[in-house]
Amino acid sequence: MDFSLFAHMERMTPDQSQENLHSDFIELCKMADDARMRAVWTGEHHGMDFTISPNPLLELVNLANHTNHVKLGTGTVIAPFWHPIKLAGEAASADLITGGRIELGIARGAYSYEYERLMPGMDAWEAGQRMRELVPLIPKLWAGDCAHEGEFFQFPATTSAPKPVQKDGPPIWIAARDPNSHEFGVHNGFNIQVTPLWQGMEEIESLVGRFNDACEGYAGPRPKIMLLHHTYVGKDAADVDLAARELSRFYCYFGAWFQNKRPVKQGLIQQLTAEEIAANTLMAPENLRRDLTVGTATEVIDQIKRYEDLGYDEFSFWIDSGMSFERKRASLSRFIDDVMPAFQ
Repeated sequence: MDFSLFAHMERMTPDQSQENLHSDFIELCKMADDARMRAVWTGEHHGMDFTISPNPLLELVNLANHTNHVKLGTGTVIAPFWHPIKLAGEAASADLITGGRIELGIARGAYSYEYERLMPGMDAWEAGQRMRELVPLIPKLWAGDCAHEGEFFQFPATTSAPKPVQKDGPPIWIAARDPNSHEFGVHNGFNIQVTPLWQGMEEIESLVGRFNDACEGYAGPRPKIMLLHHTYVGKDAADVDLAARELSRFYCYFGAWFQNKRPVKQGLIQQLTAEEIAANTLMAPENLRRDLTVGTATEVIDQIKRYEDLGYDEFSFWIDSGMSFERKRASLSRFIDDVMPAFQ
């Protein structure tokens, strides 16, 4: 099994310096590189300090100057915010600048907060349809002289300028949940990223089952599937319990952003009260302790071996959590030193 790191700058309170947060982000990515993780992933988000990354390709190009080995992946770009010619060209340019290290993860997006600002009136269904039209055009533009007349995009014959360094272009990954999205990704020859949130092994098993079903109907080479999951490796049981409480708070804020009902000022959502967090029983610490990849090193090893047995090719350590940099760094260090060697 391959391992990777999924990370953003994340800002929870006004007193946090964005300059310091960016330095912390780079330091975590350098740890992943030094540990010879396969890749570092970072996503695209707009107007939200909860996840700061308006153009992941820009961030990945910068990371190439701080790392030596890791592949540099978008996890993910939001398809409806891009024109295919622009995405193909910018991804190819990033691949050229980084010496062929780019991987392109693509999703329809999830936050209505972003939709209403960048694409007013668009809903999740239209976002998905835009993604399905856009993504197959990217490798065609890299190959060159691609013309298109579709529902959302129309353009005469165009070739990506520049062309990517990697033969046939950077690997493409599709963020998939429902069976149709798995089938779309697999049947177009793309890899699959899945992100179980809070439904534990049942969801992890169902997602790889959908991937396997899609592969059964595809005659080409079997793509890869990556499991992106919130992860914390604790030094002892008390430390793990603290992490579960911190992740509970993070998920409550995630839900608030997703619902898009609270005021947002200066990029920060109105703070949740202790009573609001306690009332969110779905995100209770004991549930997240059970359903995320959270535990001591021995417990995390056992969990990941179950994912490996299910057929996942890559496990991505999702480190966003609202925790301090020191706690993130300590957890990642234990993952590198105590967990990864069990899979060599």
